[in-house]
Amino acid sequence: MLQSNNQKFNPLVSIIIPVFNGANYLREAIESVSAQTYVNIETIIVNDGSTDDTEKIAKSYGDKIRYFAKENGGVSSALNLALKEMKGEYFSWLSHDDLFLPNRLEKQIEILATLKDRNVILYSDFEFIDENARKIKTMRLDHKMLMSKPEYALFHGHINGNTLLIPKKAFDQYGFFDEKLKCTQDYAKWFEMMKTYKFIHLPAVLAKYRVHKSQASSISPKVVVEGNALWIKMMQELPMETKRRLEGNEANFYKKMVFFLKQTPYTEAMKFANKKANENRLKNNKSEIDYSKAWHISDNNEIKSKLQFMLFSPIKFLKKYLG
Repeated sequence: MLQSNNQKFNPLVSIIIPVFNGANYLREAIESVSAQTYVNIETIIVNDGSTDDTEKIAKSYGDKIRYFAKENGGVSSALNLALKEMKGEYFSWLSHDDLFLPNRLEKQIEILATLKDRNVILYSDFEFIDENARKIKTMRLDHKMLMSKPEYALFHGHINGNTLLIPKKAFDQYGFFDEKLKCTQDYAKWFEMMKTYKFIHLPAVLAKYRVHKSQASSISPKVVVEGNALWIKMMQELPMETKRRLEGNEANFYKKMVFFLKQTPYTEAMKFANKKANENRLKNNKSEIDYSKAWHISDNNEIKSKLQFMLFSPIKFLKKYLG
């Protein structure tokens, strides 16, 4: 039983599925939502100008879903329409080509029910699947590290949007997604929210992330440009005190970012981090940590570190590391 103040904690969760020409996977995504063991949900599908059978498939579910159609404007505009229309207290995003595990929401609501302070955003581990929904790899994150250093959820690319559960009031406070951004609109918004919302990792696989050739991240030329700009912005705006708390001093923080960014296509962000590491090393001449030895601890951590940037990376980089 989920109890809070002697009342059952049973918030309405709005599951948002933005879709553009996703007829080949949409039905699987909807079925994974229908299979949720937590039932106080609404499913919102936003058709972002599709020209395939997306509308036909969505409407076949009748009143089991709420359906909206609009001209093509990108995923941010589709998500923003859903945010305006949603009735739930919590926002949950499912890409049309990905899947929820049946207990995805139940597990997260169970955790929320135990918290006095619910100004938090939950995320979890996930699984990579191929075009036919066959398992490729399991992404299990370092729970202990992420609980002590929650900022690395973003800075090391750990967060898969399909695993997030976000209070609607966070969007009321920080606004909608930036529609000018085509690839990093999600992490840009999570970074804003991190200022007042704690990101909490759940050590459980709750979603499946599909790797396939037609993904937006594999075809958009904006991936690397936006990714570089975002990581540089995050490093610049993270308070000095936070950098010191994370790694003892700023030089060590930037050095650790260099090792992460070397595994991504974000060369300009890596160069920025390297420059800042050198500047701070000369300035304070404090102790350094050798992250090159600590980064790859086991086969599982090797998989983890190589896949951290998957949210924004072109498909060729994903294929390189998934094998």
